[in-house]
Amino acid sequence: MPAIRGSKSKKKTRRHTRDLDQIHADLHSERHLEKYTETKAIDDLPGLGQWYCKECAKWFEGEPNFMSHQRGKPHKRRVRQLREEPHTQKEAEAAVGLGTDNGKRTTTVMDIDDAPVVTT
Repeated sequence: MPAIRGSKSKKKTRRHTRDLDQIHADLHSERHLEKYTETKAIDDLPGLGQWYCKECAKWFEGEPNFMSHQRGKPHKRRVRQLREEPHTQKEAEAAVGLGTDNGKRTTTVMDIDDAPVVTT
């Protein structure tokens, strides 16, 4: 299976890592990170899973590779992206006008209620 599917698709599917909102949750909740790392078999991970970059969600073979990664541009770019709060579903719905604001409730009788009732 090639890394790029079709002539129109430019997305590489083999190297897909965790999304920013997932990594943000990993950084703020140790349990969230534990749930993710428990799904991986230690024997299958590079370096037996000892060197893991939380910000980039990557495992490394050894400490020199891990240290050079932390000094690199992709890692620093990812850290900069993670400083911002991820968007929530509530913000997305508010942006398209699906808010939960029902307006101010009034207790007055509406004009329609005062109109005479027509029966046939």
